[in-house]
Amino acid sequence: MTTRILIAAFSIALAILAAPAASAAVPVAKAVADPSRPADDRKLDERRKPAEILSYADVKPGETIGEFLPGGGYYTRMLSDVVGPNGKIYALETTTWGKDNIASTKAVLSEPGRGNVKLDLAPLGTFHLPDKVDLFWTTNNYHDLHIPKYAYVDMARFNKLVFNSLKPGGVYLIVDHAAAPGSGAGDSPKLHRIEKATVIKEVTAAGFKLLGESDLLRNPADDHTKTVVTPALRFRTDQFILKFARP
Repeated sequence: MTTRILIAAFSIALAILAAPAASAAVPVAKAVADPSRPADDRKLDERRKPAEILSYADVKPGETIGEFLPGGGYYTRMLSDVVGPNGKIYALETTTWGKDNIASTKAVLSEPGRGNVKLDLAPLGTFHLPDKVDLFWTTNNYHDLHIPKYAYVDMARFNKLVFNSLKPGGVYLIVDHAAAPGSGAGDSPKLHRIEKATVIKEVTAAGFKLLGESDLLRNPADDHTKTVVTPALRFRTDQFILKFARP
């Protein structure tokens, strides 16, 4: 009887220890599985790995997030679900290019249960955040800040703006299409790629600390010579995921 009691007690203790991790993962799993997400978005999940990336960014219920260039809301809906009614998502869209992305983001705001998403409109390279945020998030758009035909963006000023918009300890997550080593931002205008080392150099110069990087979206078969809109590379490019923090 004593052995059984000890085994039962040990099992309960293990369950208690495991509970926080399990409960933390539930919002992300539910957000990705949300049946209200557009079918076209869900078809991309296998390639884009949203559950893994949201978990890597450590998105939590109740957080305030600035999503820079949401581009149609692929992540906006999931971020909205994860932070929940006590959190906020600021969708930071640009007025610099076409109106389609703005219309798509406005459509997200009009959906039931999206009262925690607010839209901000500003020229490329700037944004307005009424609150300090826990996480500043941008996926596949950092390189656009290096394309002169869009705007001449002062990158030091932009990254400092991000720095000042974050709470101490806040996270700056950047996902982007990798360019060839040594190319810097030179391939951004034509190929829509940027070298990882260039992003690290620019962001850390603004005072950020690099917390780490993930290989979730690495693709060694991508030779970095083709534009990211090449059909065979659609969301299959070699991508880097960088996680920075404001000290």
